[in-house]
Amino acid sequence: MTDFVAAFGWLFDPTNWAGPGGIPVRTGEHILYTLMTLLLAGVIALPIGFAIGHTGRLRGLAVGVSGALRALPTLGLVVYLALIMANISIVPPLIALTILAIPPLLAGAYSGLESVNRSTIDAARAVGMTEWQIFTKVELPLSLPLVIGGIRSGALQVIATWTVAAILPVGGLGRFLFDGLAVQNYPEMLGGSIIVVLLALVVDGLFALTQKLVVPRGVTAGKVRADTATEPRRALGITAPGRQPVP
Repeated sequence: MTDFVAAFGWLFDPTNWAGPGGIPVRTGEHILYTLMTLLLAGVIALPIGFAIGHTGRLRGLAVGVSGALRALPTLGLVVYLALIMANISIVPPLIALTILAIPPLLAGAYSGLESVNRSTIDAARAVGMTEWQIFTKVELPLSLPLVIGGIRSGALQVIATWTVAAILPVGGLGRFLFDGLAVQNYPEMLGGSIIVVLLALVVDGLFALTQKLVVPRGVTAGKVRADTATEPRRALGITAPGRQPVP
């Protein structure tokens, strides 16, 4: 209990909120590193995942590669890359954490598209939609909750792991842990950990809200809210004779 009191005392100390090593700056660095990592991972993983989900090909290979990447010890990879690259800048941890973020983004992308009912896609083809139109107007809107769920999972992993990546001389909230450890300043270490937890909770909440907001109207939990016979028509906004379009 004493340690927690001391940690909150450190958190509310005005001197820790000022300067280049203050809490706002370190938090901003951590968010920037996270965004950079997710952007790089997204550029690699999302197109591949969408292609697999749309075509249904190479899914087994994607699952195997994702599993192998998940098994990599991220901290060891950070140190290894720093050694072989003779580089102690942001580059080694950025590469390592991009590799860490690829599996959840890849899984979210292909599982999201696979979750779309095949009869809905067949109906889209039947009305003359091209493959690109099917992807952009049918598959992607219906799969967005799962796609964002993959990004959400990756973001939380990246936020947590950038903390330990501060074993190298980079910025971010991990600096409070390693700088505090160097001088046995345990309130600083615990205070830094609390900020990381709060940041992760805020990000998780924002992604959870986004997942709910992107669910298309007439859809619940990624599935069209209609009986099997009318499901494809409802998803595409096609109505039976004498019926009004589904709002």
